Amino acid sequence: MARSPSTKLLPSEITPPEVFFSRRQAIAAALAAGVVGLAHADEPQPAAGKLQYSRNPQYSTKETPNSFEDITGYNNFYEFGTDKSDPKANAQEFRAHPWSVTVDGEAEVKGTFTLEDIMKPHALEERIYRFRCVEAWSMVVPWLGFPLADLVSRFKPTSKARYVQFTTLYDPKQMPGQRFRVLDWPYVEGLRMDEAMHPLAMMVVGVYGQTLPNQNGAPLRLIVPWKYGFKSVKSIVKISFVERQPRTAWNVATPHEYGFYANVNPAVDHPRWSQAKERRIGGGFLAKRIDTLPFNGYANEVASLYKGMDLTKFF
Repeated sequence: MARSPSTKLLPSEITPPEVFFSRRQAIAAALAAGVVGLAHADEPQPAAGKLQYSRNPQYSTKETPNSFEDITGYNNFYEFGTDKSDPKANAQEFRAHPWSVTVDGEAEVKGTFTLEDIMKPHALEERIYRFRCVEAWSMVVPWLGFPLADLVSRFKPTSKARYVQFTTLYDPKQMPGQRFRVLDWPYVEGLRMDEAMHPLAMMVVGVYGQTLPNQNGAPLRLIVPWKYGFKSVKSIVKISFVERQPRTAWNVATPHEYGFYANVNPAVDHPRWSQAKERRIGGGFLAKRIDTLPFNGYANEVASLYKGMDLTKFF
């Protein structure tokens, strides 16, 4: 996999807020780019639809992706239950459209925006990323989306914004797992600003060429491929630019097990199991375990973000 280019954006590359956040123009631009299935927010939409996209080999692993069935049938999404099969079973009636996202905190551009507003006016791209879960299982997934850095830039965070905080929908009527105090709902996650601006961090709206299934975090989720999967917050309804490190869901629940950074580190075991090996989903429980790679195999791209940090302390 090639090294990432600079994350700096030229002023000419940033869409003016008055254009980006014009609902009519955003919809027209998305349709012109060939994005299928993202119509007017107040119109009913299907659970799945084909998306047009370009493949991005620069950021894609050459490993063979898992099957669509693997990716959509074996999930961690505690809002729909704690078993791996619960999300698919319990999320089918979840209403992912219409959808809006509130932006607040230390930023010049704030407010509540429709999914069409969030979908910036260029074509989607496919990136095949390794996805590593803290429970020592992994997948290879062809995600569809756009760089988080592009979205962050459009909200114009101020110099006080040191972190980006993401919040999942809280709706126990639709999300039966939220009826139980497994976590302190709603689910909250966060990234340091330089992590959020790294070109590997991705806002995801689809998988395998179609809109994101409910059990995978529809309609909008985060993917941070060098971190454990619990950092990749799903069904995002709020983005906050904050000065202090966010109190994130798993770090609040069990801080001795789940740190804020959650970088994949095979040398640091979870208190209840080893992280040195992983089981690739799809090969069966008797399949040979493979070595876990530092930063999930993205060390060349992201290790510099943590230079000088003790990654056994900041885990």
